[in-house]
Amino acid sequence: MEHIYILAIESSCDDTSAAILCNNNVLSNCIASQQIHEKYGGVVPELASRAHQQNIVPVVSEALRLANITHEKINAIAFTRGPGLLGSLLVGISFAKALSMSLNIPLIEVNHMQAHILAHLINQNSDGSNNANPSFPFLCLTVSGGHTQIVLVRSENDFELVGESNDDAAGEAFDKSAKILGLPYPGGPLIDKYSKDGNPIKYKFPKPAAKDFDFSFSGLKTSFLNFISKNVAQNPSFIHDELPHICASIQHTIVDYTTEKLLNAASQYNIKNIAIAGGVSANTYLRKYLQEKCDEQKLKLFIPRFEYCTDNAAMIGIVGYFKYLNQDFCGLDVLPLSRFAI
Repeated sequence: MEHIYILAIESSCDDTSAAILCNNNVLSNCIASQQIHEKYGGVVPELASRAHQQNIVPVVSEALRLANITHEKINAIAFTRGPGLLGSLLVGISFAKALSMSLNIPLIEVNHMQAHILAHLINQNSDGSNNANPSFPFLCLTVSGGHTQIVLVRSENDFELVGESNDDAAGEAFDKSAKILGLPYPGGPLIDKYSKDGNPIKYKFPKPAAKDFDFSFSGLKTSFLNFISKNVAQNPSFIHDELPHICASIQHTIVDYTTEKLLNAASQYNIKNIAIAGGVSANTYLRKYLQEKCDEQKLKLFIPRFEYCTDNAAMIGIVGYFKYLNQDFCGLDVLPLSRFAI
């Protein structure tokens, strides 16, 4: 089989990442994270784009070094076109264009959300049934800080959006809940951490209303804020005393709500293969809870390795590989898209 080498670049938010893939095998996957946003409690777009400018050359160089290949071996460059922060996307796209021109090799635009889903098709060493590649068709719950979607995947290039959030994303609900509790950014992983010692059903929060398989999280955030404000007014040490139970309860609400929507969609579409993707798919409670529910309903669940959950270039590269096989290239006039329909 011909060896196809893809250089992949991901710069949609605050992580600068570059990867080298040979066909569907990852040779390197380098990520430079930005710590500066912690002091602001969220990503500052201008600071993110400046950090990308500083990081992209050394990250790409490191990816090539670890893969032990030279520029001359690269067949194409895949990059994130969107969705994401425009300034951050522009850095990655500009670099990809310049390198494409200098090496005279094609460019491949990639939808960031499709990449999260197709990360499941990266060739991995099997260490349990959850790391096997799903067969088509499968239903994927993509949960991150910016998106919550249910997508029916019929092939590498056939996606149907079944449901999505009407307002905020699940990851944002985690982070904003953590901020209300006074936890540092990013707070979602901390809620996961503290909830391990808490009772997930001690406190009840209303499930948001959204039609069919869509989601809504803005009302849940307001409800959580009101709950904390009321209890702190009555007991100033409430958060300190009850932190594990509070974290476990809000986490259970978000996970149970998204899981219920996903499994209802699986039932309606008669899909037996279920997958999760995106940064929130690293949440240990979501993984455990969804696995239990899938086992009850005789569904096969596919959970990505942790390194392929958060933003990374390997997932961009796997989309680039399949697009390369179809000769699906783009021109140098390509522009970033802050919104990019799946």
